[in-house]
Amino acid sequence: MKLSRPVSWFLLAFGVWSWIIWVTFVKNLVKDSSGLAFEDGDPTAYFWVHLTLAVVSFVWGTVVGVIGLRGLRALRGAS
Repeated sequence: MKLSRPVSWFLLAFGVWSWIIWVTFVKNLVKDSSGLAFEDGDPTAYFWVHLTLAVVSFVWGTVVGVIGLRGLRALRGAS
């Protein structure tokens, strides 16, 4: 299957965007002082659930970005 150039760029941009958003989220989660993420210095269920969401999003963002990158490389090689 061959991806078009716009679709490949979209997938690559989505992967990069996913990393930017979730890295920022994890930084904010770790620095949380509201009591949601940490209680008496120990991580709460809220912390673990959101960390799991972030890790899954990192994986999916990487997979989608790599598909976009491979699509662009395939188009460049075909030119």
